[in-house]
Amino acid sequence: MRVDSHHHFWDYSAEEYGWINDQMAVLRRDFGPGDLQSEIDNAGVDAVVSVQARQTIAETEWLIGIAEQAEIVHGVVGWVPLADKHVAGELERLTHSSYLKSVRHVVQDEPDDDFILGADFGRGISLLQRYNLVYDILIFAKHLPNTIEFVDRHPQQPFVLDHIAKPTIRSAQFDDQWADNIRLLAQRQNVSCKFSGVATEVRDEEWSVETIRPYWDVALEAFGSRRLMYGSDWPVCLLRTGYSQWVQSVESLASELSDEEQIDFWGENAQRAYRLID
Repeated sequence: MRVDSHHHFWDYSAEEYGWINDQMAVLRRDFGPGDLQSEIDNAGVDAVVSVQARQTIAETEWLIGIAEQAEIVHGVVGWVPLADKHVAGELERLTHSSYLKSVRHVVQDEPDDDFILGADFGRGISLLQRYNLVYDILIFAKHLPNTIEFVDRHPQQPFVLDHIAKPTIRSAQFDDQWADNIRLLAQRQNVSCKFSGVATEVRDEEWSVETIRPYWDVALEAFGSRRLMYGSDWPVCLLRTGYSQWVQSVESLASELSDEEQIDFWGENAQRAYRLID
């Protein structure tokens, strides 16, 4: 079974999705399960993990509701106020649904680069194991050193790194600092990684499989075929690539994997990391 480990739904409004700016007009509409169903049917993907796009409890509840109705959604990555002293109550309530598999915070947008090391945030993270929840790490490459320290503070907590930590990708210049730090992070066996959201990090006017291949090579080398998983970041990926085009691009990158490694990368790793519902 092929699993898309990272995508979003939303009912678009300018007020709720202020991060969708004038250069992102293609995203200024609703994206729901019916839209995604046609995309994954065409691309040979069987199931998906739905990831929060707004930092509200209401969105987490909405995604859980979709998962309970849409057969293609096998798990949800939601949001809870991890730094709030009352977060345990929200976790207790929301995990009554077996579809909530992970939570995440949009650390990349925090003005303080040290946010991820905050004491209140860390206290919230320390509760997640009690509820059998993963934590999805959403950062830019510049946050990797702090993220390594963060992960080391929670050695038993399962983590999934989104979008290979968003390196700055240019065909003429490889991001060596990202590569060094991603290798260090990957030494922590409690961290898995999504090969998702990569095309949108290319700064060149055009992108190609060859442009992103060095980043695939490093991510695969660092995390191995048992901790690297496929993700689309649909519909955000539409800023640079169509759904099927992205699947085909990743198929090209992954073509040298063995049959067993292909099974792991395209589905089993996501199912293991998130304990997905079949």
